[in-house]
Amino acid sequence: MVSGIYSCQRNLAEITELIHTALLVHRGIVNLNELQSSDGPLKDMEFGNKIAILSGDFLLANACNGLALLQNTKVVELIASALMDLVQGVYHENSTSAKENHITDDIGISTWKEQTFLSHGALLAKSCQAAMKLANHDAEVQGMAFQYGKHMAMSHKIHSDLQPFMKEKASDSTTFNLNSAPVVFHQEFLGRDLWIKQIGEAQEEGKLDYDKLRETIKAGQGVTSAIDLCRYHGNKALEALESFPPSEARSALENIVFAVTRFL
Repeated sequence: MVSGIYSCQRNLAEITELIHTALLVHRGIVNLNELQSSDGPLKDMEFGNKIAILSGDFLLANACNGLALLQNTKVVELIASALMDLVQGVYHENSTSAKENHITDDIGISTWKEQTFLSHGALLAKSCQAAMKLANHDAEVQGMAFQYGKHMAMSHKIHSDLQPFMKEKASDSTTFNLNSAPVVFHQEFLGRDLWIKQIGEAQEEGKLDYDKLRETIKAGQGVTSAIDLCRYHGNKALEALESFPPSEARSALENIVFAVTRFL
């Protein structure tokens, strides 16, 4: 044990990061059907896709090998179920991605939270639970670790979704996800018909003016509601940490929560 951390727990953290990185690499695959001539030669994109697939698979293979070396069937089961959740979550995200004319599917915030937990929260939640299992803690402690990981991941995702709406005017010319938390809240408050109308009004020559749409969303209740939800999950994560004795590790975990729930 080093600094209160078992070597198997450290190995688990590395495995979790390998899986997360593999997912990011696989998500970097380019849809060749959407390429334009200005994007570069098709053969370069095809080669990049092949490298992304192979690199992601290599990382996943190493993660699986590391899991086997832990020699704990319960931990393997937890991480395997997290991988299943990830695949299911990404599938749902793709099925509700922006379609023709930049119109998203009609999903409410409750559906968004379910999908986001699968694609962004399950891995951290179950990894935290598995870390407690490796230290032979009981089911109650494992449950609290799961709750911390779940709410921490949700808070972090909402914080990331909010960034395009929190930046200063001079630097906010970037696009944003039309299925992000502030947008889903905005659509839920506004209603489907008005939301479609606003998207139509933000289009110029067939292209969506994200700056205009961003200002429309910021004028509504979507951003403030997303901030409230981010803080709610942050508070839930802090509540879960109260089950653990005071320590430097607990303080570090609390500071992570503070970092993603603090807004200027």
